[in-house]
Amino acid sequence: MNTPSHAIANLAILITPTQPQATIAIVLGAVLPDVPMFFMYFWAKIIRRQSETRIWTEIYFSPFWQNMTHGFHSIPLILMGIVVTYYLNCGQMEMILLSALLHCLGDLPVHHDDAHRHFYPFSNYRFISPISYWDIKHHGKIVALIKKLLVFIASIYIFPLQQSLISKGLIIAVNLIYMTLFLYFRVFKRFHASNSVTFKQ
Repeated sequence: MNTPSHAIANLAILITPTQPQATIAIVLGAVLPDVPMFFMYFWAKIIRRQSETRIWTEIYFSPFWQNMTHGFHSIPLILMGIVVTYYLNCGQMEMILLSALLHCLGDLPVHHDDAHRHFYPFSNYRFISPISYWDIKHHGKIVALIKKLLVFIASIYIFPLQQSLISKGLIIAVNLIYMTLFLYFRVFKRFHASNSVTFKQ
């Protein structure tokens, strides 16, 4: 899943009506595993001026960035952190790591060619899922649609629990973006393509 989807899904799972203040920790945890990817993209795109194609076909798959990304997606390392923060009674940090763990578990079933080594550095095993949340060669269209529906349902649940206008605005923004993209690719482009065929005939 992409990062905004992780944030909304994690909020729906972890937040409770009695602890709405946990929102920030949950969102931080949902974002945490993808932090190396953000740094990689900023460095490659803004500083090195690399093309999108080179970023996602070469740089992202380089050993350094793969190790960084998979280290932040490591289930054993996150579990160790959860145990430590639990015994140190660091509630906020524990919630961040619980959310990061959910991010990793959410990634497991929806990555194919770009599957993470979720047990790094103890194992280089990758679970190569038969489905992908983005790759149309591996049912990406269906998975993406299901993801958007789940995000929308989760948003309905978590929206009343948010105390901040900013968090409510972000939830609305994510859903509007998903809806706009869906309408663009499924309706507008299809309509445009059919009109082009009619015009050629």
